[in-house]
Amino acid sequence: MAAACTRAPSPPPPTPVAAAQPAAALAPDTAKTIPPGPGALSVPNADPFPSTYRPAPSRPTLIRNATILTASGPVLRNASILLRDGKIAAVGTNIEPPADAVSIDGTGKYVTPGIIDPHSHLGVYAAPSVDALSDGNEMTNPATPYVWAEHSVWPQDPQFPRALAAGVTTIQILPGSANLIGGRSVVLKVVPSTTVRGMKFPGARYGLKQACGENPKRVYATRGPSTRMANVSGYRAQYIQGEQYRRRWDKWLSDRKGDPPARDLGLETLAEVLRGNILVQWHCYTASDMEEAMEVADEFGFKVRSFHHGVEAYKIASTLADKGIAASLWSDWGGFKMEALDGVRANLALVYAAGARAVVHSDDGSGMQRLNQDVAKGVAAGKDVGITVSDEEAIKWITINPAWVLGLDDRIGSLEPGKNADVVLWSGYPFSIYSLAEKVWIDGAMAFDRLDASGRWRTDFELGFIPQPDGGR
Repeated sequence: MAAACTRAPSPPPPTPVAAAQPAAALAPDTAKTIPPGPGALSVPNADPFPSTYRPAPSRPTLIRNATILTASGPVLRNASILLRDGKIAAVGTNIEPPADAVSIDGTGKYVTPGIIDPHSHLGVYAAPSVDALSDGNEMTNPATPYVWAEHSVWPQDPQFPRALAAGVTTIQILPGSANLIGGRSVVLKVVPSTTVRGMKFPGARYGLKQACGENPKRVYATRGPSTRMANVSGYRAQYIQGEQYRRRWDKWLSDRKGDPPARDLGLETLAEVLRGNILVQWHCYTASDMEEAMEVADEFGFKVRSFHHGVEAYKIASTLADKGIAASLWSDWGGFKMEALDGVRANLALVYAAGARAVVHSDDGSGMQRLNQDVAKGVAAGKDVGITVSDEEAIKWITINPAWVLGLDDRIGSLEPGKNADVVLWSGYPFSIYSLAEKVWIDGAMAFDRLDASGRWRTDFELGFIPQPDGGR
């Protein structure tokens, strides 16, 4: 899994591929506008693959006498949380539950929001790791904004239920990092479904995966780009075309005169970035690469939502804070290639101390099962350099901060009345290696119960698997 982003494989000898996909005319009455987003105008047929997800049936549930990390305020001790109708109904003390509520004693246990991983390749690099299931990198062109990760997701990937068992409730699936522009991401709920549309988070905005540094210049060395300067010129050339396309379509959407412009799948994606409707998720390791990425964004007037991996984010943490760019980071990966050599274990804490949004991400199917432990490692590394990170702040690294990266912080990521009831009950202190996610709710419905293996999610790939009596993952 990690190879998808950190060490993109070299493709077979390339064959010429057109930079833009064949266009097709669209009848005027089929043009749509994305419901409310930053951009006033949008592309035709803006939501061709809408979510079909529906929450599972749920009962009102009260978890009482627990320690609650809300990600929105102070730690609440000996407190309760009420889940009702798929939402968080109340958090605090002296909560009166409905007569039909399920009551769970949380004495000695902890409650947190569901974990959110903003950088995953589950489904597009499914298990087992074989070529037939490796669909995350479209390595036929340095710029492939026309591909969408959701069309590679295999919902039967056995890594999905393992992520859920680790308290992960929402993930962003990204294309890999071989390309300068790798394609659209998709945000999924970690729920069983026979189709990816049944997992799609309703109303979540798309992201655009971009990559800088070593991967694109190595993968495309024989045809270009083969240098960092060609990487940057490649982004600029694409966005020049995207801006021209956006202007043509915005003019037509405004006055509706004559036939609409011809459609282009790749340029539609770039135009949506320029309108602010698609969030840019940029794979970058070094401070210099991140600086150049921000310069490209400034030139074309779009915003970088988060830099992913960001091994040298600590060097420009104050700039990230000033520009409102998140840093989605590992706790301690580094040293495995030249652009990762200057990593420090206190990266997360240094970014946090500078006032930027620190986020823990996985980029790995196994690491996703231990994101709570990665937070603990980041906090400990900060302590070693004199930075204190409280539990109230640390929990944000895997909840409300990644929710913001996905543009969903108004719906998930913290335990506040009115938000989606994505909740984890931990067997103990959530930043301990000895604690496990005991129960997990998504939209108020019990999605995982470690103490009851009978209803546990098993993919079709695992038919015949017999759960162990110890309730292990």
